[in-house]
Amino acid sequence: MSSPFIEQIKVRRTIYALGDQVSHTPEQLTTLIQNAIKHSPSSFNSQSSRAVILFGAQHHKLWDIVKAELKKIVPPEAYPQSEAKVDGSFRAGFGTVLFFEDTDVIKDLQQKFALYADNFPIWSEHATGIAQFAVWTTLAQEKIGASLQHYNPLIDQAVHKEWNLPASWLLRAQMPFGSIKQPAGDKTFMDDAARFRVFK
Repeated sequence: MSSPFIEQIKVRRTIYALGDQVSHTPEQLTTLIQNAIKHSPSSFNSQSSRAVILFGAQHHKLWDIVKAELKKIVPPEAYPQSEAKVDGSFRAGFGTVLFFEDTDVIKDLQQKFALYADNFPIWSEHATGIAQFAVWTTLAQEKIGASLQHYNPLIDQAVHKEWNLPASWLLRAQMPFGSIKQPAGDKTFMDDAARFRVFK
């Protein structure tokens, strides 16, 4: 038995060596990203996921913010290595998707459905994870590489200020994407017997 969807999932890999040589237009990529998030499931159909999509100078600005914030906390002797990683792996790409969750949506659900109040923040994390996976896999189908980064909460304040974002938007991840300059290596898997239990 084969599954086209499983084959699509296999194509999605973490790509660190990104370039900016992408044949798609920003408009085409924006449509793909928006549709991937729009059709991702969320608890109570809350649609709590938000995204900021950055191209060109705006994309570069994000990673300059990351470097500036890192410089404040990374020892001077180690900073050049951090800077090289940001410039070579993330800033070198074509664009970045910033993933957020709208905490106002979560709070509203907690009030409306008090019985599940403790669960909504957890389900929100599920929602953003699914949205991230959907975008990542969608980009992979277009032969666009991506990786998932987590410089939050280090950059949260600067990001909100730079793009004038709602205070309720909580940054969860950053996904730089672009052309694939070097493919991912072979992926290893732990033994199925250690990971799964099947009962019939």
